[in-house]
Amino acid sequence: MASIDTAADAPGRAFPTKMGRSRIWNLAAWTIAFAVAFPILAVFSSLFAAKGDIWRHLAQTVLSSYVANSLLLVAGVGIGVLLIGVPAAWMVTLCRFPGRKIFDWALLLPMAMPAYVIAYTYTGLLDYAGPAQTALRDVLGMEGGLRWLPDIRSLPGAVVMLVLVLYPYVYLLARAAFLEQSACVLEVSRTLGCSPWRGFFHVALPLARPALVAGVALALMEALNDFGTVQYFGVDTLATGIYRVWRGMGDAVAGSQLAALLLVIVFLLLAIERGSRGSRSFAHTTTRYRPLPRYRLKGLRAAGAIVGCALPVSFGFLLPASVLIYWAITNLDAWVGEKFLVLIRNSFFMAGFAAALAVCLASVLAYATRLHPTRPTRWAVRVASLGYAIPGPVLAIGILLPFAAIDHGINAWARATFGVTFGLILSGTLVAVTFAYLVRFLTVSLNVVETSLGKVTRSMDFAARSLGRSPFGTLRDVHLPIMRGSLLTAGIVVFVDVLKELPATLVLRPFNFDTLATMTYNLASDERLAEAAGPALAIVAVGILPVYLMARASAKARPGQTAPAIETFTS
Repeated sequence: MASIDTAADAPGRAFPTKMGRSRIWNLAAWTIAFAVAFPILAVFSSLFAAKGDIWRHLAQTVLSSYVANSLLLVAGVGIGVLLIGVPAAWMVTLCRFPGRKIFDWALLLPMAMPAYVIAYTYTGLLDYAGPAQTALRDVLGMEGGLRWLPDIRSLPGAVVMLVLVLYPYVYLLARAAFLEQSACVLEVSRTLGCSPWRGFFHVALPLARPALVAGVALALMEALNDFGTVQYFGVDTLATGIYRVWRGMGDAVAGSQLAALLLVIVFLLLAIERGSRGSRSFAHTTTRYRPLPRYRLKGLRAAGAIVGCALPVSFGFLLPASVLIYWAITNLDAWVGEKFLVLIRNSFFMAGFAAALAVCLASVLAYATRLHPTRPTRWAVRVASLGYAIPGPVLAIGILLPFAAIDHGINAWARATFGVTFGLILSGTLVAVTFAYLVRFLTVSLNVVETSLGKVTRSMDFAARSLGRSPFGTLRDVHLPIMRGSLLTAGIVVFVDVLKELPATLVLRPFNFDTLATMTYNLASDERLAEAAGPALAIVAVGILPVYLMARASAKARPGQTAPAIETFTS
């Protein structure tokens, strides 16, 4: 039996299955991969279409500003999330100061705040008629406008809004990387004369580089996907250009060509991230893990750490959440009623249905790789993981074009054969919206399911198979009960992501079908910010749940840690 366990646990070892069953799981994996790649292929195919008058007009007028603003947005967000996320992760992990345990999880709270919601909130606070400028004019005795104040509705304003809600991506991964580092390495740097800050820059930071690059890449993907913030602030980016060309000018080809250009930028970012690693190794050279040293901060340094951790939490969550609560309470009649219940029903139904399907498809992909870890199967899973990198406007174009062509083909056949038409079957229905959610957020559930499935020893598969269980029976009776908690976590994370998703929902939703996200956008676009507080607050309240789950997961002990971290140095 010992020899069987060893063979079962060997990496890359496939399970013995019948040829028919093997083909079923491989076919399922490749079918899912093709479904995810389908919108990407549809968008890229537009590059070979003839350039129309609208495209030539865009190229001569606004295309350069679309690209420049998108690149400036990415650069600003990348720098901002690094400047906030990395120091915050280092302070709560390797330093000791009052409030550290609270900031450990509180720094994740801005993840519950969608970027477009925080943009609407700060606009209501800082605009000319907002309370901030009104109070400042009263104090300074100025009846006219304060022209010297920076305009929140600008490219720098959009960068600040996105940084405030996206820095937790870097913070979370940097904190995990710092927790996994060996105390021995840090102590050796101290014996060689490194101060805590030099050890941070020359030892801890290089070792955490892969995690930092991954966190920045996630933040940049979200920044390129953002539509609500840049649209509301009047910043012309490729995301807003796609929506404007598609819905305003009615040119599907030009819109898809803009989408292809945005997709090229996304893939270039991914290629740069992969290529920047090169052949360098970032692995630890020791397996000894002892409690991490904590540098005790005193006086001004402790005060600086408190302020440095409190500012992003305050401006990224506490202040906008307080404003939303105030607006919601003072405008109850504007949003409490049957219409609000319809919004909740629509949003929760779509999010729950998409989350359940995403978890099921992720389980199929992860289990297919477990059964047959061959190169084709791994490539299928890798292709299926591309969806999260596709911005929402690009995804909407990539789904709507082929779905509309299929609908036209079905209706033409039905008209010629039976003399009837079926109307919109795929495009303009909840089918297209659900498909967009699955393509976009399948990666989120797949990462959780793969991690959970990898913790189940392979000897359990052989034991179940020896008792007559089929591969599906083994998954159903053995793996799924063990993975129940992780599957629930994956479903919750996808649920909240779908609840917050705006651009794809805005383009693909049927007529007269609104969600909390689309209603918040519509009300804010009409400058009815106080009325938008109710739906926005509902999104934020639900978004706190996955933040809580991530905070619990990140609070688990690091490898080899059996006791709380100890204080060894004073700074």
